Amino acid sequence: MTGATLLAALGLMLLLEGLLPLVAPQAWRETFKRLIDLKDGQLRFVGLISMCGGLLLLFLNH
Repeated sequence: MTGATLLAALGLMLLLEGLLPLVAPQAWRETFKRLIDLKDGQLRFVGLISMCGGLLLLFLNH
């Protein structure tokens, strides 16, 4: 993986992360309010599922 590829991946991540606050700021706030109420174990599970989904996408891309 080159530096340019890593930079492109970071840029794409930031683009996607900014999409929901731009399009639906109220839904974005409500989502974070619900995440704050989760217990640590539940939040870790959400993070794990997110990471597994990202790995799966990377795997399917190659």
